[in-house]
Amino acid sequence: MTERIIDISEESAHLSFRNSLLVIKKNEQAEITVPLNEIAVIITSHPQITYTHSALSGLAAVGATLIICNEKHLPSAMQIPLTSNYIQTERFAQQASAKLPLKKRLWQQIVRAKIRSQSNLLKKLYSDDQGLSLLIPLVKSGDTTNIEARASRKYWTLLFNNPKFQRDPDAEDQNSFLNYGYAVLRAIIARAICAAGLHPSLGLHHHNRYNPFCLADDLMEPFRPIIDEAVVQLVTLDKAHQPLNREIKNTLIQSLLQRFLLENEQRTLFDIAFRTASSLVKAFAGETDRLSLPEDIICLHPKK
Repeated sequence: MTERIIDISEESAHLSFRNSLLVIKKNEQAEITVPLNEIAVIITSHPQITYTHSALSGLAAVGATLIICNEKHLPSAMQIPLTSNYIQTERFAQQASAKLPLKKRLWQQIVRAKIRSQSNLLKKLYSDDQGLSLLIPLVKSGDTTNIEARASRKYWTLLFNNPKFQRDPDAEDQNSFLNYGYAVLRAIIARAICAAGLHPSLGLHHHNRYNPFCLADDLMEPFRPIIDEAVVQLVTLDKAHQPLNREIKNTLIQSLLQRFLLENEQRTLFDIAFRTASSLVKAFAGETDRLSLPEDIICLHPKK
């Protein structure tokens, strides 16, 4: 799968399509062309960006995800492809008919993987997770005792070494960095879900009737610490109260373009996300009851 992420936020631009290329024209500058099949995610946030219909349909045709940001430069909408797999109808049917006990067992695996990822990050940053990993075996099927929330309260205060810190999407501090990073991560996961032939709105645990990306929100949970680590680095550089500028966005995007070591293999995040989505396909088909989740994902080096 391709892995190019493009952010257009500093100036107005017009996006069009020509000869399998996305054409980006910015004011009086020479136009920029990018092969559509190289684009994984494109993020737009300037209020004077315009698009041709062919550009939007071309992005969808190659499986690229488009994120549209609001006046605060935070993601507010997302376009994803809905015809990315040749047996999509069959997989939609299997996904929609999945039994509740299976979905609860899969959610249990996701929550355990998320807490383990959080624990690993704390150990990496501070050599101690303060007992967070002890909560992992307490997670029951469906997480009926809400261990995820208990772990989250502990994790956030430890992550930023601040007993008063709370995860608040509306706060104007490092929370805005987390919002942006998670939105790009969500787009990557949603893209992998569509490529695997599943529908991103039919979740395992998340089920808000107004959320069209419930499954993406489910599967992205164990991946969140990738963004968390990048935000910790920004906070360490005393940038927590800076605006979400180009430099900060680039830091967050680059954290997702790193190479990772998973099961002794070098992989991109796009590869790992597709592997996770594909394992869910097998679970819905009754071929396995285990998800392939990034419980021990190790960064190797930034993408050059």
